[in-house]
Amino acid sequence: MAATDKIDAARRLLGELIAHDTTSRNSNLTFIADVEARLIALGARCERVSNADGSKANLHAILGPDVDGGVVLSGHTDVVPVDGQNWSSDPFAMEERSGLLYGRGTCDMKGFIACALVAAEDFAKGDLKRPVHFAFSYDEEVGCLGAPAMIDRIVANGPKPSACIVGEPTEMKVVTGHKGLYSVRVEITGKEAHSSRVEDGACAVTHAVPLMQFLHDEAARWRDAAPADSPFDPPYGTITIGQMGGGTATNILAREAWFESLMRPAPWDDAHAVGRALRERAKVVEAEMRRHAPGACVHVHQRSDVPALRPDADSPAERLARQLTGDNATRTVSFGSEAGQFQHAGIPTVVCGPGSITQAHQPDEFLAIDQLAACLDFMNRLGDRLREAN
Repeated sequence: MAATDKIDAARRLLGELIAHDTTSRNSNLTFIADVEARLIALGARCERVSNADGSKANLHAILGPDVDGGVVLSGHTDVVPVDGQNWSSDPFAMEERSGLLYGRGTCDMKGFIACALVAAEDFAKGDLKRPVHFAFSYDEEVGCLGAPAMIDRIVANGPKPSACIVGEPTEMKVVTGHKGLYSVRVEITGKEAHSSRVEDGACAVTHAVPLMQFLHDEAARWRDAAPADSPFDPPYGTITIGQMGGGTATNILAREAWFESLMRPAPWDDAHAVGRALRERAKVVEAEMRRHAPGACVHVHQRSDVPALRPDADSPAERLARQLTGDNATRTVSFGSEAGQFQHAGIPTVVCGPGSITQAHQPDEFLAIDQLAACLDFMNRLGDRLREAN
């Protein structure tokens, strides 16, 4: 297929993928069924890895020989909500304007998936010496929840890939490191009483404060401990409290309070240690509350745990991505992705995909057609490499 024909095919396919509203709160099964049917028609060996209630699924598919040394093309199928955003057009009906393709998920990250599926037609026809793995996940946008079960199956069942390309938007530049994600929800249950009678109850909001202060202090410790040559921006891991709530009125001791914290640890930070210390402090707060409210309790719920992607200059993934793109710059990002999960499982991984992260999650999200073309060119060169003997 000629280059212009591939661009047209990818553009049409991207419009079809955008039409599936795969906002994380929804099922992604119609999207998975669509993609699965396309890959099966090309001779791919497909496996779904579903969530507990079967409402969502990952898709792992393989084209090529059943041998080790293949390459994973990884992308997530879910998108963030459009609620409250001022879009100029229907976010789930892709629209082209002045060389830009508008729609929710065009750059984050259905554009990469569309390119991978168009390239699959060439992969299926070519005499591949090593396989291509397609790994399409659910619930990346709410904590990279879906990918781990699929990655476990890939590693356990074989054939084992030698590299993974996660197609998050990087303008087709090679990203070799990113921060992790670790989030918690803290729920405090106290006892209501008149605000003048502080020993008749336990105010959940008041007792939430020292726990939030602990996280604030840990954020400062991470900031101060960051190495001078940190490649990240900002150069330190971050801890933020993004949501909180509780209480009924200012003159009532609050029965309930809650807050949610998101940590973005750099590779040298230990989010698990912070989580353990938070739980220990929660026990102290709970004991204090129970002096006047025996039924009081504090629960710390872990919501997500995504490892950072550690730069590895000698990895097969980095060497491959640099050869395919010609990009030899050292580059890291502060957002997280499933790349750290693949790397943690022993699969060398980099991030490289079409579009700009500045467009992700925004109203009027778009992907430039020239980025689509660059990704297709990348896929074409990848196919050439996989047809070469090891």
